[in-house]
Amino acid sequence: MTTEEQLIERYGPLLSLIDLSELLKRSPDGLRISLRSQTEFAEQWNAARRKVGRRVYFRASVVAELIDTA
Repeated sequence: MTTEEQLIERYGPLLSLIDLSELLKRSPDGLRISLRSQTEFAEQWNAARRKVGRRVYFRASVVAELIDTA
C-alpha cells in the first residue's frame, strides 16, 4: 500500500491542519507558524494547501509525495 493510499484511507483526500500536524507530530500552532514563514519547508507544504471557504486543507496526494521524497 502506497503512502497516498494510506493517507486517503485514514484521512480522506483532504487533510485538515489538525490532521497534518498529527501526521508530522507537531503542534497545530507550531505548524501554522512554520507555514507562514519564508522557508523552503513552508513553500513545499503550502503547495499542497487548498482553501475551502475559510478552512484550510492539504491534498493527500501532494502530502504523500512530500513525505516520500523527504
